[in-house]
Amino acid sequence: MAEVILAKIAKSRKPESRLMGLDLGSKTIGLALSDVSLMIASPLGTIKRTKFTHDVETLEALIDEHDVGGFILGLPLNMDGSEGPRCQSTRQFAINLLERRDIPLAFWDERLSTVAVERILIDEIDMTRKRRAKVIDKAAATYILQGALDAL
Repeated sequence: MAEVILAKIAKSRKPESRLMGLDLGSKTIGLALSDVSLMIASPLGTIKRTKFTHDVETLEALIDEHDVGGFILGLPLNMDGSEGPRCQSTRQFAINLLERRDIPLAFWDERLSTVAVERILIDEIDMTRKRRAKVIDKAAATYILQGALDAL
C-alpha cells in the first residue's frame, strides 16, 4: 500500500484496526494510538532510534500487538510550507517502512506541534524540564494523530 490522502485512510485500513501516529525525531520516534472508532489519540511511548532495521522491527512488533491498520506520520514542513531536509528524511522513512509492511500511510503537517505540546506541558501542567524531556515525543505524536483524527 502506498501513501494515501488522509481522507481515504479510514477506508484503506482493515476494519476495526487502529491508526498509529509517529513523530520522527533524530533521536527518538514518538508513538500514539487511536481507538478503533478513530476518535481519540492516546500516547503510546517512544522508540530510541538506532538503525532503521532495529527501529522498524520494534515498530512492527507494536503494529501486531496493537492491531494497527494505518499510519499518520508528522511531516515537518518549513514555516512557509516548503519541504526541507527533515521532510525528505521523513518521506524516505515512509518509503522504507512501506517496503517492509503493506499498510496505508498518510502525512500530517506537524509544524509547531512540539512547540504547542511543550507550551501545554509548561503552562497548563507546570511540568519540569526533566519530566518534559521524557514525554514530549509521545505527546507530540498524540497531538499529530489527534489533529489528523479531528480532520477525518
